[in-house]
Amino acid sequence: MSITKKPQKKFTNKNHGQAKQTYNKKIQERDNRIKERNKQNISNEFDIETEKLIQMTNKNRIQKEEKIKKALSEKEKKIQRRNKKIKLFLKIFIFLILIVGTIIFAITSPIFNIKEIKVLNNSQVSSETIISLSELKPEENIFKFYSKSISNKIKENPYIENVKLHRKIPNIVEIEVEERIPTYNIDYMGKFVYINNQGYLLEISENSKGLPIIYGISTNEEEIELGKRLNNDDLESLQDIIKIINSTNENGLEGKVISIDISNKSDYIIYIEEEGKKVHLGDTSNLSNKMLYVIAIIEQEKGKEGDIFVNGDLNNKFQPYFREKV
Repeated sequence: MSITKKPQKKFTNKNHGQAKQTYNKKIQERDNRIKERNKQNISNEFDIETEKLIQMTNKNRIQKEEKIKKALSEKEKKIQRRNKKIKLFLKIFIFLILIVGTIIFAITSPIFNIKEIKVLNNSQVSSETIISLSELKPEENIFKFYSKSISNKIKENPYIENVKLHRKIPNIVEIEVEERIPTYNIDYMGKFVYINNQGYLLEISENSKGLPIIYGISTNEEEIELGKRLNNDDLESLQDIIKIINSTNENGLEGKVISIDISNKSDYIIYIEEEGKKVHLGDTSNLSNKMLYVIAIIEQEKGKEGDIFVNGDLNNKFQPYFREKV
């Protein structure tokens, strides 16, 4: 069997030229594609960079705008605060002008000159004395005095404990006082010094006013100063005296005790002149029972002068007794 071979194609110069052209064309197309792709890549990269740049630019612009807005906002706030301060200042200024104008009118207008001075609640000190102490004068402007200063002047009188001043517009001044009431006397250089329940020294007098006289105080004569108080030791004794007097009043002896001797705190002595009897009370313990014995002995020994002794311990078989004056 014979095999027939296909004859091989021979490349002529003409075919070779065509192949080369085709090859070059392909190369050119490939290069074009590469260039186009590179251009596209460059374009994409440029677009990306451009987008980034735009975004950054927008961000910077937004930040700048925000800063500008913030700055404007702060400026507006400052302006608003300044305006508020100005308005407040103007209000205060106008208010002060009104106040000053009112004050000037009040202290210069004759409408507010004092026409009447009244004194209220006084019984120990005369109204004339209190007005004189106040140094207030008719036709003086009602707003030109200081209440505290006037009060202190009036309280220079020992009888005056508290003072309140009331301006009754347009032209009346009321002086309301709270007075100390004398309740006891102390013996002082042959005279009497009135004191109240707080131990204030109120007045030196020749007259006892019928008040109980306290003997045996420890306050020295040089310490006796009107408006001041007894010393602490005598103030303690004064509290016992008040208890004793209250007890005598409760048992029908009101106003009958004319003196009390406090020289011995363990044996207070009261004198009942109407009955002609001295009562030795001891201290203030068991005072109610002691006073019952005193009343019983007074009734039993009616018309007799002498001493009543209730200064023992009633809870320990002590028996009160009476010793007639010989």
